[in-house]
Amino acid sequence: MPDQFTQLREVVIIGDGEAAKRLTAEMLEVGVAPREILEAALLPGMDVVGARMRSGECFIPEVLLSARTMQGALELLKPHLAEGESAGLGTVVIGTVEGDLHDIGKNLVAMMLEGAGFGVVNLGTSVTPERFVAAVKEHRPVILGMSALLTTTLPKMRETIGALREAGLRDSVKVMAGGAPVTLSYAEELGADGYSANAAMAVETAKGLIRKA
Repeated sequence: MPDQFTQLREVVIIGDGEAAKRLTAEMLEVGVAPREILEAALLPGMDVVGARMRSGECFIPEVLLSARTMQGALELLKPHLAEGESAGLGTVVIGTVEGDLHDIGKNLVAMMLEGAGFGVVNLGTSVTPERFVAAVKEHRPVILGMSALLTTTLPKMRETIGALREAGLRDSVKVMAGGAPVTLSYAEELGADGYSANAAMAVETAKGLIRKA
């Protein structure tokens, strides 16, 4: 079935959601294993999109379109996948910190991570340190991702890491920080394990962190 794998990969890259769902449904109907569809078409397609974003060949609107296309196809696969099978790289809990309602960048990162094979628990915006800690307890993620766009909310990142320490959870999860005002030096000062300047970099950073774990 290499032709259909290639077609599905290409429609993910160009962001054709309807074609992606149609091809995914057709492949399921003829008995193609859902895990094979994921690994041979959907994930490679998003790998190409991520590489193009890093090189400047495509930008956020195109990446969002591809990520949504991939998610639409993934929704068709999920009922056919074994529990946890669609999240082969582990779970990421992600949210925008307390006091900050910006979520476009954070949502793009979440979609790109899911497109790369992570399971994602998106907590939304204005997430308190207590909610982050509760989510880590509940979902046992490999990575906790925090985003901020307002400089006034940056201290909440430090508070969240402190809350993880107080709860005895800091050593059980890798912490990533990102958002426009966040820099590598600030992330290091916070005690975060990783930093990303954009969604494509976030995927590479996340993969690097779990390789080191």
